[in-house]
Amino acid sequence: MAHDGQDMTQMTTAAILPDLLALTKAAVPAVDAVFERARDSVRSMVEADGRISGALIEANQTAAHGLAWLATYHQSLAQMQRWAEALEADGKFGEIEQLLHQIAFGEYLHQVAGGISMNQGEVVRLQDLGLGWDALSGFQTSEIQTLMAQANTQAARSRLVALMEDQAGATMFGASGLDEELEMIRDQFRRYAVEKVEPHAHDWHLKDELIPIEVIEELAEMGVFGLTIPEEFGGFGLSKASMCVVSEELSRGYIGVGSLGTRSEIAAELIIAGGTDEQKANWLPKLASAEILPTAVFTEPNTGSDLGSLRTRAVKNADGDYEITGNKTWITHAARTHVMTLLARTNPDSTDHRGLSMFLAEKTPGTDEAPFPTPGMTGGEIEVLGYRGMKEYELGFDGFHVKGENLLGGEEGKGFKQLMETFESARIQTAARAIGVAQSALDIAMQYAQDRKQFGKSLINFPRVSGKLAMMAVEIMIARQLTYFSAWEKDHGQRCDLEAGMAKLLGARVAWAAADNGLQIHGGNGFALEYKISRVLCDARILNIFEGAAEIQAQVIARRLLG
Repeated sequence: MAHDGQDMTQMTTAAILPDLLALTKAAVPAVDAVFERARDSVRSMVEADGRISGALIEANQTAAHGLAWLATYHQSLAQMQRWAEALEADGKFGEIEQLLHQIAFGEYLHQVAGGISMNQGEVVRLQDLGLGWDALSGFQTSEIQTLMAQANTQAARSRLVALMEDQAGATMFGASGLDEELEMIRDQFRRYAVEKVEPHAHDWHLKDELIPIEVIEELAEMGVFGLTIPEEFGGFGLSKASMCVVSEELSRGYIGVGSLGTRSEIAAELIIAGGTDEQKANWLPKLASAEILPTAVFTEPNTGSDLGSLRTRAVKNADGDYEITGNKTWITHAARTHVMTLLARTNPDSTDHRGLSMFLAEKTPGTDEAPFPTPGMTGGEIEVLGYRGMKEYELGFDGFHVKGENLLGGEEGKGFKQLMETFESARIQTAARAIGVAQSALDIAMQYAQDRKQFGKSLINFPRVSGKLAMMAVEIMIARQLTYFSAWEKDHGQRCDLEAGMAKLLGARVAWAAADNGLQIHGGNGFALEYKISRVLCDARILNIFEGAAEIQAQVIARRLLG
């Protein structure tokens, strides 16, 4: 493909390094060595009397959170290497995949050595982890020096974008590494998003409208709400990897649509892991068919991420039922749902998570005129920048009635533990949503860069524009492989809270960076509400906050790494 003012022959020959996989394979253990040094160093900062101290982790928060980010980069590069080697073995490691892999290593090795971006204003460096330059002794090899000097060059980025242009209309840039069945699922939901979601998403956002119920009905017919629910309970019994693919493609169309299944996923996980046999038989088939829509009711106005401090209380009456009193906030899709997975305090003498219980609290779906018609319950909408298709609400409960049989698991005091068991799946799904949003930003920005002419040529022909597009594609693939790995672990019965947290942590940052750079490519037009990228920017911003804010996520990862 000819590009104005560029010598493509020269660019092509300069792009891909010889023996690339051997170079990157040699780099993984070097990063591992830096990580181990960092973990030992940070542990020495936060250990007291042979135990990890929560107070010392807080006092050394930059170091602890920086360790979480370093671990995320280490795992990301390991998964990129696994992905590349698998493609090579299958004869699918083509030029575009080689460039994605090469640039990923070139960039992330430099960040490990010089500073990892936790967000736009916070960079964690080795000195913050208590390390000196000697920690990088393993980086003084010809392989790593070659990658750092030559892997992420303007020539490589420009060539990658030229190949992306040649693949215009492809589902994604570069092979996912997933099997044929999962790619068939991807294609199905990509077609649905293109035909039924993308043409309407921006209007839904601008008008702050609920996603039409017809979309929910169509998704129910496609099996979205029962995707991972076991077949014996009316679901499809598919893998978490399939959930990733579906969430990714629907969120690429519109994050609101990609998030419709999130609450069903959380509710089903709660019931599968902690419910009684009767609760499973009653609720799971209805969730799978979308006969009932659930919403998650956890957060309170003054607690945020500190769920152990919840004050909403549930008092058992003489009939064995419960009355709920208290306030909740940031409740998504609350008005037109049928059941709430509601966390409340059943032990009034407790002050931490041990007094909390989970309820399957039934309610009547509302209308625009009467959003909360159920007695004992009131609510008001929270107007938000993005993530609008389901709406956010504050809820108040005053003697709200819940049947005793709807105490999850039939035992009080288990609510927090039950909720923790859902976090792996929820964070994997959120990482997949983030990838979808990032891919949407790339789709929109690339089309604009091709169409928009400035100084006599398309924007995409300017290196700093194509460079942004290239790095979007690279980081999307990195986040994608980390997310697929965490899903694989979950599907194979392995603990994956660490990897799922890393996927969510990185995916959220990648989505925001992609949206922000996509808007920058649009220039002033990106700031206009009529352009889709303005919506994607607003939607991307929430990903660093919900399902565990980035700071909380890093804290959780750090505690696991150090514990």
